[in-house]
Amino acid sequence: MYYVPDGTELCGFYECEECGNRFLSLKIGPKLVCPYCGEEPDMEIGPDEEMPVAKETAKLLEMVEGTENVERMDALLSLAVTGGGYEWI
Repeated sequence: MYYVPDGTELCGFYECEECGNRFLSLKIGPKLVCPYCGEEPDMEIGPDEEMPVAKETAKLLEMVEGTENVERMDALLSLAVTGGGYEWI
């Protein structure tokens, strides 16, 4: 899972169009490479190899602003993934 560090005030909430995973990221843009199913291309290529292309499949759903909102969203994503207890709500 991908978590944002404590004290983060602004992050993006993304969903991958291919694998369906949702995650938070400090990088904010319309689309990102999915950390679950996508791979950052290895730019060290040989003379006979084609230049790799990063496949950006994770679409920005929402910008999460404010430390409290980021912490809440991070906790909700963690709860959804782990199926943990909900007594903290």
